[in-house]
Amino acid sequence: MAMNAPHSSPGASGAPHSSPGASGAPHNSLGASGAARSVTVLGSTGSVGTQTVALLLAAPARFQVRALVGGRNVKLLAEQAIALRAERAVIADPDQYSALRDALAGSATQVAAGAEAVTDAASIEAEWTMAAITGAAGLAPTLTAIRRGAYIGLANKEALVCAGEVMLRAVRQAGATLLPVDSEHNAIFQSMADGNHGAVEKIVLTASGGPFRTTSLEDMARVTPEAALRHPVWSMGAKISIDSATMMNKGLELIEAARLFGLPETAIGVLFHPQSVIHGMVHYHDGSVMAQLGSPDMRIPIAHALAWPNRMATVSPRLDLAQIGRLEFTEPDLIRFPALRLAREALQAGGGAPTILNAVNEIAVAAFLQRQIGFLDIADIVDLVLQQLGTPPAESLEAVVALDESARRSARLLIPARAA
Repeated sequence: MAMNAPHSSPGASGAPHSSPGASGAPHNSLGASGAARSVTVLGSTGSVGTQTVALLLAAPARFQVRALVGGRNVKLLAEQAIALRAERAVIADPDQYSALRDALAGSATQVAAGAEAVTDAASIEAEWTMAAITGAAGLAPTLTAIRRGAYIGLANKEALVCAGEVMLRAVRQAGATLLPVDSEHNAIFQSMADGNHGAVEKIVLTASGGPFRTTSLEDMARVTPEAALRHPVWSMGAKISIDSATMMNKGLELIEAARLFGLPETAIGVLFHPQSVIHGMVHYHDGSVMAQLGSPDMRIPIAHALAWPNRMATVSPRLDLAQIGRLEFTEPDLIRFPALRLAREALQAGGGAPTILNAVNEIAVAAFLQRQIGFLDIADIVDLVLQQLGTPPAESLEAVVALDESARRSARLLIPARAA
């Protein structure tokens, strides 16, 4: 199986395609010349963003922060901007402009607010951009950063799940470099470091299995939001915790992996691995299997992407295999976890199907958290809307946004009947 991923996967030298300097190394490789790497963090107040900021604070001489973009948390954004001496701080909520301006009064940091200001921040020249704004709101700024030809630490699943064709076309045109931040994709990226793409048979994404890995279908029908939010391994936000419980998170990662690494759906496997030690594996046609291991700590893949092609120190817990003792792997049950099946079908269908899958899932998860529908209704609603809307094209960002809105409207219409 030949691997074709000119947009982001490791090239012949083991590095993603980008715009290499005369030496074959990317411009301003971290630590290569002592120059600080200029950085923008889109989504700095979220989970991935705050961990990125912590890594930047731990190595202040190595990074120069051009812009920080937050959602609504003015206090945290202002604290980050002051600590990192950021050139610009942007709050997505326009109503919070005055509060941010007052919080940063007397500092050298420029202040802005609103969706247009977020996209403007992404357009500022920076060598490395963390794309960690979740949901459809992250699409335009991520695309803007890609069009600059920057290194993109990609933590926004929607970029490739919902707008994969649009984003990858822009990557090719701009010579940008996508550096996967999700632990599973980062693990695959590291396991392909030798660049032998043509020798890859398949890749395997691992999943902890969430809180209901061994729960019966009957019991899953009675699951409460509180139970679904109790992830056994990872500490995450509410939406991604529910996605992990339904396995939709792994389904979205499967779609993203296909686009990141240029692989067909049939060459991507998923295994339950409750210890969350092995984050991804690459099977080669000589029988070798390369895997990346590490503690379940997002600072590890973030640091790898932030420092690439070099590495930087973290304070993440060190892996102790003797203490763990055993590693287990099982195949997911697609009857109990239909979200995985739906994701595979959406990937096979192509077009706007993945956009619909993601949009409807967001609406259904929110309804579940508000106790309007049951746990198993989440996948059922996704399935129904996918059948209703089919596979319309999504060849531009405008088309993706319109389809996203249409899918959300269709999902909202189904919720009252489920609630009843």
